[in-house]
Amino acid sequence: MTVSPFDHPLLSGLLGDEEAARHFSVEADIAAMLSFERGLAEAEAECGVISREAGAAIVKALVSFRPDTAKLRSGVAKDGVVVPDLVRQLTAAVGEPHGEFVHFGATSQDVVDTSLVLRLRRAVEHIGLLLSENIVRLANLEQEFGGRALMAMTRMQPAIPIRAGDRIASWRAPIERHQQRLNEQSGRLFVVQFGGAAGTLEKLGDKAPAVHATLAAKLGLGDAPQWHSQRDALAEFAGWLSLLSGGLGKFGQDIALMAQAGTDIKLSGGGGSSAMAHKQNPVKAEALVALARFNAVQLSGMHQALEHEQERSGAAWTLEWLILPQMVVATAAALRLAAELAAQIESLGH
Repeated sequence: MTVSPFDHPLLSGLLGDEEAARHFSVEADIAAMLSFERGLAEAEAECGVISREAGAAIVKALVSFRPDTAKLRSGVAKDGVVVPDLVRQLTAAVGEPHGEFVHFGATSQDVVDTSLVLRLRRAVEHIGLLLSENIVRLANLEQEFGGRALMAMTRMQPAIPIRAGDRIASWRAPIERHQQRLNEQSGRLFVVQFGGAAGTLEKLGDKAPAVHATLAAKLGLGDAPQWHSQRDALAEFAGWLSLLSGGLGKFGQDIALMAQAGTDIKLSGGGGSSAMAHKQNPVKAEALVALARFNAVQLSGMHQALEHEQERSGAAWTLEWLILPQMVVATAAALRLAAELAAQIESLGH
């Protein structure tokens, strides 16, 4: 039993995307958090904040470290975040005399936010591949059917004759723009989070900038000022997810309407009905509309999560955890469905 359709044993066959979802698994999250801790220990050792012996001891312990997830779960219930218990367990694994240097100068939000960015980067690589596949499939449709005739429909009424290519362009062009938008956003999104207790890295003194830059380089992320309570890059990314799924929803809506008319398009592999054997329901097209509307609704929540009080918010931060992973999976699922739907178009126009 699950409360999310994206990992539901049945509904995920339509609405899920396993590759996107795995980046939000507990295994992926822990691995990314431990990557932060390793990078931090190495950076601080190289910059002289902790001894090289301490850095080496932490890195060595991390090689075989496997946290007790039951204790982590109890820790989250108590602390509201997984990092305090994770650090306690890692500190014990490192042992004396170097355990006290685990997580030195960092705070829980540094670990959780950097883990999120690392995993988003992988998820976005997957989404980018799906996005490119859709552009290619729509270009192929335009090449095959673009010269055929269609009747333009304005305000749901027949207007004037157009080419099928004109309608296909209205599906493809926004997706191409979204591809450009993602490239523009990446520099703002894929940056390290490292600010310490209140964003000032007070424990590192004048070595803070060097540690910050070294940590970012080790993780392959941009070196940007701390953003504990500045969530605009994540909200911008959520807006991009909604824009992309919205464009795919327009594609799905148009396909469903043409399938309803029955003369402008021929589709293969439609969904069946338990009551009417003759039905070929445009299931993928309908799902694209539903996913677009889902992300549009979730976007308002991500904008609510912009309101971090003072230097850190527990409530707004938790709201992001509830919303953003589902938006990512919904978008990946929409891209997968759109590519499959495009492949099912056997004829378009006259």
